[in-house]
Amino acid sequence: MAGLPLSFAEPMLLLGLLSLPVLWWLLRVMPPRPRRIEFPPTRLLFDIAPKEETPARTPWWLTLLRLTAAALVILAAAGPIWNPQVGLAASKAPLMILLDDGWSSAASWDARIKTADELIANADNDRRGVALVPLSEPARDITLMTAGTARVALRQFAPKPYSVDRVETLGVIGRFLKSTGDCEVAWLSDGVDTGRGSEFAEGLGKVIESRTLTIFEGGAPSAQALVAAENAAAKMTVKVLRTENGIAGGVVRATDTKGSPIGEARYAFAPQDRETEAAFDLPVELRNDIARLEISGERSAGAVQLLDKRWRRRAIGVVSGATSDTAQPLLASTFYLSRALQPFADVRLGDRGAPQQVVAQFLDQRLPMIVMADVGTLSPEIRDRLNAWIEQGGVLVRFAGPRLAQAEDGLVPVKLRKGGRTLGGSLTWEKPQHMASFSADGPFAGLNVPKDITVSRQVLAEPDAVLATKSWASLEDGTPLVTGEHRGKGVISLFHVGADMRWSDLPMSGTFVEMLRRLVDMSGYTAKPGPGVAGEQTSETVAPLRTLDGFGAFGPPPSTAKPMPADYRDRATAEHPPGFYGTAEGPIAVNTLASSDRIAPLDTSGLRARRASYTNAEPRDLRGILLSSSLALFLIDAIVVAMLGAGLAALLRRRAAPAALAIAFLLAAMSPSPTRAESNDDFAMKSTSQTRLAYVVTGNADVDSIVKAGMAGLTLFLAQRTALEAGDPVGVDPARDELAFFPLIYWPIVPGAPKPPQDAINKIDAYMKQGGTVVFDTRDAIEASPSDTSGSQTPGMRTLRELLSSLDVPELEPVPREHVLTKTFYLLRDFPGRFNSGQTWVEALPREEDDEAAQRPARGGDGVSPIIITSNDLAGAWAIRPDGQAMLPLTPSEPRQREFAFRAGVNIVMYTLTGNYKADQVHAPALIERLGQ
Repeated sequence: MAGLPLSFAEPMLLLGLLSLPVLWWLLRVMPPRPRRIEFPPTRLLFDIAPKEETPARTPWWLTLLRLTAAALVILAAAGPIWNPQVGLAASKAPLMILLDDGWSSAASWDARIKTADELIANADNDRRGVALVPLSEPARDITLMTAGTARVALRQFAPKPYSVDRVETLGVIGRFLKSTGDCEVAWLSDGVDTGRGSEFAEGLGKVIESRTLTIFEGGAPSAQALVAAENAAAKMTVKVLRTENGIAGGVVRATDTKGSPIGEARYAFAPQDRETEAAFDLPVELRNDIARLEISGERSAGAVQLLDKRWRRRAIGVVSGATSDTAQPLLASTFYLSRALQPFADVRLGDRGAPQQVVAQFLDQRLPMIVMADVGTLSPEIRDRLNAWIEQGGVLVRFAGPRLAQAEDGLVPVKLRKGGRTLGGSLTWEKPQHMASFSADGPFAGLNVPKDITVSRQVLAEPDAVLATKSWASLEDGTPLVTGEHRGKGVISLFHVGADMRWSDLPMSGTFVEMLRRLVDMSGYTAKPGPGVAGEQTSETVAPLRTLDGFGAFGPPPSTAKPMPADYRDRATAEHPPGFYGTAEGPIAVNTLASSDRIAPLDTSGLRARRASYTNAEPRDLRGILLSSSLALFLIDAIVVAMLGAGLAALLRRRAAPAALAIAFLLAAMSPSPTRAESNDDFAMKSTSQTRLAYVVTGNADVDSIVKAGMAGLTLFLAQRTALEAGDPVGVDPARDELAFFPLIYWPIVPGAPKPPQDAINKIDAYMKQGGTVVFDTRDAIEASPSDTSGSQTPGMRTLRELLSSLDVPELEPVPREHVLTKTFYLLRDFPGRFNSGQTWVEALPREEDDEAAQRPARGGDGVSPIIITSNDLAGAWAIRPDGQAMLPLTPSEPRQREFAFRAGVNIVMYTLTGNYKADQVHAPALIERLGQ
C-alpha cells in the first residue's frame, strides 16, 4: 500500500470511508429553530446568571473525534495487516520458484528462505504443487513436489561460493514450462548482476510467455564484495564493491592463517560510487602475515579475499659487481632493477662493501630472493651457502656482464661459453637480435613478446640435450635469452644479457618488469625439484585443502571440488570453489571474484512482472488495536457529552456510590487480564501427540537458545536420515512439568547454577527408574586438563556432582567398544560434539566372561542406561541457524566432526527408543538354524 508494508484482508470495505462526509453532515444538522413567543415575566430571568449552558451546535473537535472513531471501525473491518506475508495472485496453477543461490545471495539468504517458505505455505493452503529451481544447477531435473516435500528440500539449499550463470538454466526451465502448461513463476532475486544478467532477463521473458511472473527484490541487505587486493610499498589496499547506494561504509578486517586479527581498515562510499578502497597502513612484516580479508558483518564468499604468498611483499636483495667509482647512478644496473622491482617488492641495495660481503649479509637476513648483476667469481664458502639457500627454497636471479662472461661459476642454470657474443658493430657480420618467444612451460608463459627489444651482446650457453628444457626466453636465432632450473626447493635463473642498457634495451621495457614480477612470485613456493621447468608445471596439480562455503566460512572441500593446476589464477567455479589449495606450508588461494570483476544492479525492468519485496518482520494484525482505539474514542465522546449536558455531574451528586462502583467496574473490565499459563492438559496433549525430545530449561538465555537450536537440529537430522519424524523439542522444568512423556531429556549443566529443589530431584529420580534417560552434558571438555581424564576439576563437573549427590545413580563406566550404544544405528567409536576430547559415561553392565558372550556383536543389559554423561557439548554441535548453517564452531574442527556428532545423537535417540535390541542378535544364528530345520 503506497510503499508501506500494509495490506487489507477485505479491501472493498475501505469504500465505507466514503460515508464519512455524510456522517459529518448528519452530525452537523441542527433541529428546527423554535418559534419565539413573547412572555413578559421572563424578563425577570435575564438578570440570573445560568450555571449550565448547552451549546447551540456540536463543537468541531467533538465532530472530528466521532469521525475518527468511525474511520477506525471501518479500517478494522477491512482487516489491516502490518508486514503481511508475501503472496501471489490467487491461482490453482502449480508454482515454480526460481531461487538465486550464488555468492551474492548469501547476504540476504535468511530473507529469501523465509519468503520461499511463505510461498510454499500459501501453495499448500491452495493444494498446489511446487517446483524449486536453484539457478546454480542447470543440470538439475525440475519436478513438481508436494508442499511438505518442497519445504524439506528448501532447507537443503545453501548459497554457492561462486558466481552463478543464470542463462544456463533457461533450457531446463523452458522444457518444464512446456510440459506443465499453466504455471505461476516466482523469482527470488538477489538483485546482483555478476554477468549476463540482461541476457537472462530477456530469455526468461521469452520462456515464460504470458504466464504470471512475480519478482522479489529489495527489502533485504544488498551484496558487497572485495577484489583486487594489492600489497603496495606503503600499504595494502583492497577494492570494496557494492550494488546499491544504501551502504555508506564499513570495516574490512584482516586475519592471519590461524584466524587471529591483524588489523582493520575503514572504507566509505561516495553518494553515487559503487567502488571504493580500504587501506591497511601496517608494517610490511604484518602485511605479509595477512591471509584473509573480509568485510565485517557481511556473510558471503564474495566479501572474503584470500591471500597467499603471491600477495606478500618480499624483500629482494640486489647486488652489483660494478665498482662504485665507475658506476654511473642513473645508468647502473641497480637503477633499472630497483625501479622494476619497487612496485611489488622491497628492494635492498647492496651498494656498500664487496659483493661477497653483501651476499653474506643477505643470506644472514634470510631474504627469499637475491638478484646479482654481473657478479663474477665467488668464494667457495659463499658459493656453498648460496647452494644450501637455493636448496631450501631461495630464488637466485643473475644477470650477465663482462665479469660473469670471464668467470667460471657453477651458480648458473646452464654451462656458459667464455667471452660472450657481440651482435652488430663494424667488426661483425651479425645484426642485433630481437626477442622471439617465451617458453610455454616457463614462468613467462602468456606474456606478450615485444618486437622492439634488441640484443647487441649476450653470453652463450653450451649446447646440450637439456638446454631446450631450461630455456625460458629465446632470441630469433634460437639462442637463449633467459634460462633457469629448479634446484631442491629453489630456483636459479640467468638473464644472458646485462641489467643495464649496454648489452640490451630489455631493462627499459615493460616486459622486463613483468618478467621480474613472475620471478618474485616464484620465491617462497616454487615447484618440485627437477632438471628444469619443462614438464613440471604442466603436470603439477594441487588438491583442495580448505574451501569457503557461500557464507564465507572455511570448511572441508565438497565432493565436487577437483584438483587444479598449480598456476590457476582464474575466479572460483563449481569444480574449483574458493579456498586454499596445495599444502598447508605453501597454499594457493582461489577467490570468488577475479581482480577485474565488478558487480552491478540487476536490471529487470524489461520483464512484465509483478514486483514484491522481502520482509524480515512477522505479520501483525492491526484489527485489535484499531477496534480498541475506536472504543476508547467512543468512551471519550460519551464522557464529553455527559459533561456538556451536566448529566455526569448530576449522576455524581445524586448517586455517588453507584456511580463509583460503575466506574470501577468499567475500569476493571477494560484492564487486561493476566495471561494464564498453559494448563497441564494442554501440555500433556502437546507432548503425547507426537514423539518429542526434551531439554531442561536452565534459565540462562544463551545456553537455552543454543540447546533449543541443537535439539531442533537433531530432530531435523533424524527426519532426514531415519524413519523417526519427531515433533519440535520441548523445554521442561523438572520441578513443574511431567517428565514421563519424553523418552530422552537433555540437561545442559551451567557451572554455578543452584541445585534444583528436592521435589524436582525426586521427579528426576522416578523418571530414570521408570525407563527414561537423562543426558547430562557439562560442555567443558576443552577446559579439562589432559591428565584429568574424569574432568572432575572443571566447574561444570563439580556442579554435576553436587546435583547427582541426591540421585540414586548406578555405577558408571566409559562406553565400552562393544556397547549397544555404539551400534544402534551407526557404527561409532566415540561420541564427539563441539569437542571430541571428553569421555561418554553410561551405566556399568556386568562383564560376562564366557566364550559365548565374547562372540556377541553387542553387549547390553535388560534395559536402557538411565543416565548418560558427557562433556563434549553435543547440543552445541547440533545447533543450526534458521538458514541451515552451523551456529557454533567446532574444536578442533576436524572435517567430519559435526557429521559424527549428529550420528552420535542418532545413536543415543535410537538407543533410548529401541533399547538393547542389537544385543539380541546373539540369538540370530540359533533362530536361523531352527527355521532351516
